[in-house]
Amino acid sequence: MPKRILSGVVVSDKGDKTVVVKVERRFKHPLMQKIVRRSKRYHAHDEANAFKVGDLVRIEECRPISKLKSWRVVDDAAVSAG
Repeated sequence: MPKRILSGVVVSDKGDKTVVVKVERRFKHPLMQKIVRRSKRYHAHDEANAFKVGDLVRIEECRPISKLKSWRVVDDAAVSAG
C-alpha cells in the first residue's frame, strides 16, 4: 500500500527533531453546498532541524517514531512544486 503524502505549513519547530505541520483540506459541505476549510496538525520527524515556522513542506506517513509522531518531512514543498 502506498504511503500518504500531504503538504502543509510548519506552525511550530520548538521540539528537537520535530515540526508541527498544519495541513488544510477543502471540501463541499453536504448540506450547505458551500466550500469549507478544515485543518489538522501533524507532528512530523525532521532529522536535521532544517525547517522553520512558515515553511511549506511535504510530509510522508511512516512507522511510529514516538507517541505523536508517525509522519516524517520529505522535502520543501515550494521547491518540488516549481
